[in-house]
Amino acid sequence: MKEWLEPQDVQVPQKLQTAIGGHQLVSKTLARRGFTGVEAAKAFLDPDYYAPAPTSELPNMAKAADRLEKAIREGETICVWGDFDVDGQTATTILVSTLRDLAVRQGSPQAVRQGSPQAVRRGSPQGAAVRYHIPVRRIESHGLNLPVLKQLIAEGVKLVLTCDTGVTDHEAIAYAQAQGVDVVVTDHHDLPSTLPKACAIVNPKMLPETHPLRELPGVGCAYKVAEELYSRMGRPEATAQYLDLVALGIVADVAVQTGDTRYLLQRGLETLRHTERLGLRVIMEVAELDPNWLTEEHIGFVLGPRLNALGRLADANVAVELLTTDSLERARILATEMEGLNAQRKLLCDQVFQAAQAQIERDPALLEHSALVLSHPSWPAGVIGIVAGRLAERYHRPTVLIATPPGELGRGSARSIEGVNIAAAIAAQREMLVNFGGHPMAAGLTIDPEPCPEYIEGRIPEFRRALSRTVSEMLGEVKDRPSLQIDGYLSLADLSLDLVEDLERLAPFGPGNPPLTLVSKRLSLTSHTPVGRTGEHLQLIVEDEEGTAQRVVWWQGAGWPLPQGRFDLAYVVRASNYRGQRDVQVEWVDALSIEEPRPQGFPGTLGVSVEIVDYRREPNPRKVLERLRAQEETQVWSEAEAKAEVAGQDRYELKPSKVLVVWTTPPGPAELRTVLGKVSPTTVYLFGIDPGLDHPETFLKRLAGLTRHILNSNRDRANISTLAAATAQRAATVRQGIAWLAARGHLAVLSEDDDEMQLAEGDHVIDPKGFRKALGSLKALLEETAAYRAHFARVDKESLIDGGE
Repeated sequence: MKEWLEPQDVQVPQKLQTAIGGHQLVSKTLARRGFTGVEAAKAFLDPDYYAPAPTSELPNMAKAADRLEKAIREGETICVWGDFDVDGQTATTILVSTLRDLAVRQGSPQAVRQGSPQAVRRGSPQGAAVRYHIPVRRIESHGLNLPVLKQLIAEGVKLVLTCDTGVTDHEAIAYAQAQGVDVVVTDHHDLPSTLPKACAIVNPKMLPETHPLRELPGVGCAYKVAEELYSRMGRPEATAQYLDLVALGIVADVAVQTGDTRYLLQRGLETLRHTERLGLRVIMEVAELDPNWLTEEHIGFVLGPRLNALGRLADANVAVELLTTDSLERARILATEMEGLNAQRKLLCDQVFQAAQAQIERDPALLEHSALVLSHPSWPAGVIGIVAGRLAERYHRPTVLIATPPGELGRGSARSIEGVNIAAAIAAQREMLVNFGGHPMAAGLTIDPEPCPEYIEGRIPEFRRALSRTVSEMLGEVKDRPSLQIDGYLSLADLSLDLVEDLERLAPFGPGNPPLTLVSKRLSLTSHTPVGRTGEHLQLIVEDEEGTAQRVVWWQGAGWPLPQGRFDLAYVVRASNYRGQRDVQVEWVDALSIEEPRPQGFPGTLGVSVEIVDYRREPNPRKVLERLRAQEETQVWSEAEAKAEVAGQDRYELKPSKVLVVWTTPPGPAELRTVLGKVSPTTVYLFGIDPGLDHPETFLKRLAGLTRHILNSNRDRANISTLAAATAQRAATVRQGIAWLAARGHLAVLSEDDDEMQLAEGDHVIDPKGFRKALGSLKALLEETAAYRAHFARVDKESLIDGGE
């Protein structure tokens, strides 16, 4: 359950509202995000008003361009060395295309060579002046691979130009320089403590944090190199032909959209909608994507994953050919192959995700660490980063997945959450690692998983513990409970295509400029339908109190509990173009259940004459309880193991009494209200001892013991209310726990009525689908209870009892 943060109260200058126009949410959002001046706001919304920073402000740009000009002028063989993700693919394409174009115009005798792309790429000794190499993921890692570099140098390469890689490759760069081969590094990854001794290093991370070029990704850096070279040749306008590639790389690399990065994305999206690049047009055709309505969402979820599939599962060098070919036949062949790889990627991601979930289900203690670290020998290294991202979002903690094929080094991919620089956290464990690198939100590593004298269990368990300690230190006082910033409130009737298109003036959205999270209040759910290839998504119909209905899409919503009764819905709204029809698309973000106000006299409503005594922070609660019992007749509401420890009564055993001791923290406001109404006390003593059963492992262990006792006692009837009291949980949580036990094959549910289940011995056969569904729902219910218990511990005592929540 997320903590909703109310929209920041902001005063919008009248000049800004007048200049911007449209719905007030647009101007309010601009003001909240720091754009209060008219000129700054216009520059944010419209790239025509933005003045990009000069290329010369990138450190070492002049030195890098000088060396590249010399190579072109003297006909040297240049190898562009890229990376296998979309950022690396597009950066490689821009630099290769630029250098070949300039070499031809310079009249280099080796500028273009006829022959297979493989020969041009890999190093035919008769080759062109401009070649390229992108590491093949299954046999190479990120960065400059020394054996391949040696081969290229032996084949006559005189200059290596990196893109989206290289800033940490000290050994390989030192080797090249020792052989008389210069290396020019263009990269955007975090800087190491000591830079390699390259001919020139162009990296925006060398700039101050507020500089408009600071957040350029690899493709942005490559674009700026191309811009500088074309400007020197008197053709500055020629660089614009690569803006479609820049847009792909920025979105796919999840770059922070600020300053020049946002400007280039705005320009690039417009170029991409009308691209003449044959490969991209064919990809859109195969994906049934209408380029006229293309947005950053289509890059992130349609184009980017397809191109990434090449690098994850095959050979990303093919992407450069696809993005540069002028053969329609060749483009169709490559796009079709890529489509097949993308389908394979989806399947592998699902399999790895399910396997990761199974590890967590077998060992819930994994979630007690601040970082989730999982490994498996059969996981394909190419897709584990995607799955790590899904797990980080689901469990709200940095996640590292490591592929550990037998006899090989383990290769890991990490994804993070707000507040944790995962690249720095991983770097802090450098003594355990072979290699590492990355960004604050995503990183990679190489680790030896085998046992050794220092690490008898292998390095991965110790890496998990050490990384978790570092993450805990980074989070410090940061709340463990995730928050959700609300941007505004709308009624369902307010949602229209005109409104959505007005709000989309703030687009493109992404890191640094998140989409608006809106809320509609007091809705009810009227229907829900699984959608997607495996039913992993939900399509819901919600309705407000005025009877206005709205279709809502909940991505990856299958298995999560649906709200009961009235609720407030947080969502993102977009314009969709499904099958050519423009419409409003509402996407589920979160929901907050509404506690309906109770009429006077409703059970649990206490008068002002009730005395409330607060012992929630008492250091010796047992001694206080003994004193209270000696002074007056009391009823002690205690559940789970605490019931026997303090000789108390559970919620169903309590009777009317003048004095009520709330010993165990209630599992929810409904249970508290019911008990208050049942007992009708005039004095309430609050202790609120947490029963410690809100973690899946501890709850399921206790529930399994209770159900085993039922079966061993030759009884087959399990009373849900009794089990709820015995576990200090809600009845719904017990039902999901029993569903989990049944899906694991520990027991079988023969029949069920309102408050009883008929149980039998299980067949010990696991039902994977039912298992995952039950666990997802169970975790959500336990998280809600944990959140309520935390609320109970800190809220004002009067509002807690008078409101029952």
